[in-house]
Amino acid sequence: MDRTVTDDTRRSPLGRLLPLVLIAAVAGLGWYFLRDTLNFQTLAENRERLIDFRDANYAVTALVFVAVYVAIVAFSLPGATIATLTGGFLFATFPGALFNVIAATTGATAIFLAARWGLGEKLAARMDASDGMVRRIKTGIDENQWSMLFLIRLVPAVPFFVANIVPALVNVRLSRFVISTFLGIIPGAVVYTSVGAGLSEVFARGETPDLGIIFEPQILLPLLGLAALALLPIILRAVRGKKGL
Repeated sequence: MDRTVTDDTRRSPLGRLLPLVLIAAVAGLGWYFLRDTLNFQTLAENRERLIDFRDANYAVTALVFVAVYVAIVAFSLPGATIATLTGGFLFATFPGALFNVIAATTGATAIFLAARWGLGEKLAARMDASDGMVRRIKTGIDENQWSMLFLIRLVPAVPFFVANIVPALVNVRLSRFVISTFLGIIPGAVVYTSVGAGLSEVFARGETPDLGIIFEPQILLPLLGLAALALLPIILRAVRGKKGL
């Protein structure tokens, strides 16, 4: 008997769903208690303390920052955008962007694994065993996994949480998920980290940063260009399939 199938049947339903239940519970508590705390105003009010602590304990600050960011993403807590800005504010565009990407990828992987453990294997097995439209959808995703994974990371309209859950439900390999997440979020992370790196001037003027900058033509068009490149293999495969009919 297949070892994967054997292991899956030995897991109790409660055991499989426990990680997702934990994430949902922490996320609910986090949104209730932290939604008015992890915001731009809090960062502005504590900016001098953060800078002083960073200057005195750079390595510790970096480790604590990454750990907090991982927890924010892994438990879907409010404040991910503020965390990205803080990475730029404390560590400049580089290595701030690197810290942001590593933390976001690690947190996303935690959600991915929780979703796969709780739902992914069973759902993927059912999709493989199904017929008709469901089977064709699953086959299409399998044939274009790299393109689809990069696409959902590059398009700003796709919520980060959704991009973490969906791949787990269609049995995407862990290594493929991690690589596509790490590389796919780099453009957006660099943009927001660079905004964070300029927060000192924004604070001095008593203003708030323009978080809609990612939708400015000079930023959005290159992102859409990358998304188009990710979509190109899917289009070519579809065209070749039609020619073969």
